Amino acid sequence: MRRIKSMANLLLSKLVAINSVVILLVIMLAGISVKDYACFLVNHEQVTGAQLVDTLNSFLIKVSVVAFVIAGLLHYFSVKRIVNPVKAMASAANQVKTGNIPPKIDVPASGELGELVTNFNAMTETLSVVQTRREEMLRDIAHELRTPLTNINGYLEALHNGVLKGDEELFGSLLDESRRITRIVDLIAELDAWSQESHFPEKQFEEINMKQVLAESLAAFHLKLSDRFGSFSQQIDHASILGHKDGLKQVLANLLQNIIDYDTGGHLAIKGQQDAEGYRVTFTHEGTYIDPEKKELIFERFYRLEESRSTKAEGAGLGLAIAKSIIDAHHGTIGLDTDGHHHSFWIRIPTRSIS
Repeated sequence: MRRIKSMANLLLSKLVAINSVVILLVIMLAGISVKDYACFLVNHEQVTGAQLVDTLNSFLIKVSVVAFVIAGLLHYFSVKRIVNPVKAMASAANQVKTGNIPPKIDVPASGELGELVTNFNAMTETLSVVQTRREEMLRDIAHELRTPLTNINGYLEALHNGVLKGDEELFGSLLDESRRITRIVDLIAELDAWSQESHFPEKQFEEINMKQVLAESLAAFHLKLSDRFGSFSQQIDHASILGHKDGLKQVLANLLQNIIDYDTGGHLAIKGQQDAEGYRVTFTHEGTYIDPEKKELIFERFYRLEESRSTKAEGAGLGLAIAKSIIDAHHGTIGLDTDGHHHSFWIRIPTRSIS
C-alpha cells in the first residue's frame, strides 16, 4: 500500500511539473516575442503610440494562439506518455476482475512507473501459470478418481442387476477401490494443508536432530531397502535444525518410496551433511530414465514419469509434490541432479537456532 501511494504521489508530481513547465513556456514565448516585436517597431517603424498599442495587441493575440497550440501539443504528448501505462494497467485489471488473463502490457514507461508495469506483467504471468496448473490439477484429480469409481460403479451395477453374486473376493475388491479413493483424497488434503504455510507457523517447529530423524526413517524402510538394494551406504552427520519432525519424516518417506519404486541399479547411497547454506540430505541411485530438461516437473502435482502406466494409490503423483510443499514450509529447497539414469535427489534445510 505504501508503495502504491508513493507511485501515485510521483505521478501527481510529474503532472504538476509538466503543467508548470507548459505555463512557463507560454508566458516566456509570449513575453519574449512581444518584447522583441515592440523593440523592432520602435527602432525600425514610424508608428504613433496608438498604432503601436494596436499592433502589439494584434501580435500578442497571434503569439498567444501559437504558444497555446505548441504548449498544448507538448502537454498532450507528455501527459500521454505518463497516462498510457496507467490506462493499460487499468484495462488489464478489469480483465483480471472478470476472470480473464490479459496480454502483456507493452507500453513504454520509465522509473517507478516502469517498475510498476513490470511487476504488473509478472503478476499476470503468475496468475496465468496458476490458472493453468489449477485446470491441469482438476483434470488430473478427475483422471485419478475415474478409474476406481468406474470399477466400483461397474461392480455395484452388476450386483444390482444380478449379473454377479456377492462374495468375499468381490467385496474385497470393492473395499480396495474405496480405500484407494480415500488415500488419494487424503493425499490431496495433506498437500493442500502443507501448501498453506499459515497452518504450520514456525512456532510449531522444534529443535530436532537430523541424524536421528534420518535413522528413524531408514529403520521404518529397513525391509523394503533390504529387498530392493543389493548394496546400501550411508554417511550421516549430526546437525540440529529448527523444523517439523513428522513433516520431515514424511519428506524422507516419500523420497525413499519413490526411489524404491523406480530403482534399476540396486545400489543406494545416502549422505547427510551440513554446508554453508544449511543441512543437505542426498539420495543417489540409478533409476528409471528422467529427462534432465524435465527434472523439475517431477515435483509437480500428479506428474508421472510414465503417463501410460497403470495407476495405483501410491503412484498418484503426489508424493514428491507433498515433499516439496513441506520443504517450502521450512524455507528450504528440494531438487534433483541427473544425467538421465543416475539420480541424486536432495533436500536442503536452513539451520536456524531457536530464539
